[in-house]
Amino acid sequence: MRSIINITLKQDEITIKLNENATQEEIVNVLKKKMPELKKLYKEEKTPIFVTGKILKNKEIDEIQELIEKNIDVEIKFDSPKILGLYSIKRTFKKDIGISETKFHRGSIRSGQKVEFEGSLVILGDVNSGAEVIAGENIVVLGALRGLAHAGAKGNKEAIISSQIIEAPQLRIANIVKEIEKEEKNEPKTYAYVNDDDKVILE
Repeated sequence: MRSIINITLKQDEITIKLNENATQEEIVNVLKKKMPELKKLYKEEKTPIFVTGKILKNKEIDEIQELIEKNIDVEIKFDSPKILGLYSIKRTFKKDIGISETKFHRGSIRSGQKVEFEGSLVILGDVNSGAEVIAGENIVVLGALRGLAHAGAKGNKEAIISSQIIEAPQLRIANIVKEIEKEEKNEPKTYAYVNDDDKVILE
């Protein structure tokens, strides 16, 4: 029988390793049963808890954190980044880009604005210079892409960026950065992806 959760006591932290194939419901149910075991580790000192082993969505992180904090007053850290910021990539994984959740943003994104989502983002307008769009999966812009686009922000190199025309100075897919050269800007591009050499290709 597969193990849903493994709890390990280390010198400076307690590691809770989640089975990456387990459902959130299975994880929560097993974690509730293992709570007495977890509590026993906190008789003398409160060692931080580190949750790892599976990429979690924000709402799943919140549910696990709330369950632990309800029983134990302790600092909890997660391997999955809570925010899809440009510098929070912690691990690389591959996922079928055709089945991700999608958010539609109506209208253009102005300079200084940032739109981010855990799944795929579809922008029904332009992404202007100075604006940012960040997605855990794919980015599709129905207008012009002139601002910063970061697809696969949690590490998915299978993610793509597509736009009616790409005029951005820089693109990012997973942890790979593509600076767009002057000569590339002269030829209209509409699609970006990561090839087998871990380079972002514009077509």
